[in-house]
Amino acid sequence: MVDQLYLGIDIGTYESKGVLTDCKGSVYCQAAVKHELCIPKPGWAEHDPLDVWWGDFIKITKMLLSQRDVSSKKIASIAISAIGPCMLPIDQDANPLYSGVLYGVDTRASEEINYLNDLIGKDSIFDFGGNVLTSQSIGPKILWLKKQHPTIFEKANKIVTSTTFIVQKLTGKCVMDHYTASNFSPFYDKTKLQWNDDLAPGIIDVRKLPELKWTSEIAGYITEQASQETGLLSGVPVTVGTVDAAAEALSVGVQKPGDIMIMYGSTMFFIALTANNQSNQSLWSAPWLFENEYSLMAGTSTSGTITQWFRQEFARDLEESAAFEELTKLAKNSPIGSKNLITLPYFSGERTPIQNPKASGVLFGLNLTHTREDIYRSLLEGISYGANHIIETFVSSGFEPKNLFAVGGGVKNEIWIDSVSNISGFDQILKSKTIGAAYGNAFLGALSLGHVERNDIDSWNRTSRIIKARFNPIYSKQYELFKALYKSTAHLMG
Repeated sequence: MVDQLYLGIDIGTYESKGVLTDCKGSVYCQAAVKHELCIPKPGWAEHDPLDVWWGDFIKITKMLLSQRDVSSKKIASIAISAIGPCMLPIDQDANPLYSGVLYGVDTRASEEINYLNDLIGKDSIFDFGGNVLTSQSIGPKILWLKKQHPTIFEKANKIVTSTTFIVQKLTGKCVMDHYTASNFSPFYDKTKLQWNDDLAPGIIDVRKLPELKWTSEIAGYITEQASQETGLLSGVPVTVGTVDAAAEALSVGVQKPGDIMIMYGSTMFFIALTANNQSNQSLWSAPWLFENEYSLMAGTSTSGTITQWFRQEFARDLEESAAFEELTKLAKNSPIGSKNLITLPYFSGERTPIQNPKASGVLFGLNLTHTREDIYRSLLEGISYGANHIIETFVSSGFEPKNLFAVGGGVKNEIWIDSVSNISGFDQILKSKTIGAAYGNAFLGALSLGHVERNDIDSWNRTSRIIKARFNPIYSKQYELFKALYKSTAHLMG
């Protein structure tokens, strides 16, 4: 009989997941729900915060409580992560005043990025916050809101991210972890670890931003109102929470300098733990989830999203539930290098390391012998070349990769995960539990109560297998062509 359970929930781009675990990391039950990503205009990406962020939390909680006759009295802690960083204005009662504007896949604030760079200077922004302004930055999106919707901006009591919104709905407390806050450039001082508007005074009163805390701290406790809506008992502790990718990294054992998580999802995301508070203008940097620890990050704009697009447009003859499995099976018939076909996977701009929201996708080398499976394999290899470009940038910044942990739904695609190892030359570690961020959240909840130690994640989630890197000269040649192709075509994009 299990005495205590730890609830972890993650709200993703297209799907949300939840899990209940015991103190040894055994999964008691889990649940998932899908939702839509709204693209109202090219370059925009939004969620309905009540329907998706809060609505999914309620749905998953009730699904979990209905399984195996789970009693809400057994839930000892609740920890949440969500896509981010996002931008959402709310009123004093935490009611949304606008749609949730998503992370770097939303590129609406390009003009504001240019304005702030001209006003402040790129180097000054980088020195202050440890990051250059990109589509991942929330500061320019706050300025966009102020310019485009001044009435909403003035009415806003707070500007929050997705995780903050859910935690506030649960506890009444408006908080954000330092890891997420680092993306709110130019309003986060990475050296002093606090909000600061010295670089850009007059844009927003920083008192409108959430209170800063560390990820595993207790933010507050379930209120009576939240209890009525979710079925959870009032008084249960809720952690501050974090961005989904960070919880995912924790779930697979990323915990010391030299560790890297590679998340295979709708985008690819990388988190590398560093020995000191270093920065690189081609990457992102942030305090890690715990005090006096640091990280470098990187992310693509599209990855799994491209395969979704390909399935919808060019594989309509395949049964949807088995389409990806069939496409991968067919693509295995295509040789390494896809018959000299090279894809630039910039189907919605690109984040790191090129930081170009106007970059666009390219299929180079097409001829009449190419088949659907060649093109699909080339898409996967192009995504993998982009991943290697990121790993190469980590290394050139002085970071020494020691352990690469692969996680996310995309690890099921053998061509994709094998290509990343074979192109980069690094092995990848796969863990036995691939639930992802929700599982990392359950661990954070247990950690916040002192029921586990940091290194207990190794026993919670043991190594399943290792993807070995196998050198192939075709990949070496095509990777150099991949980089040259972007340099040759960048001036034609946008």
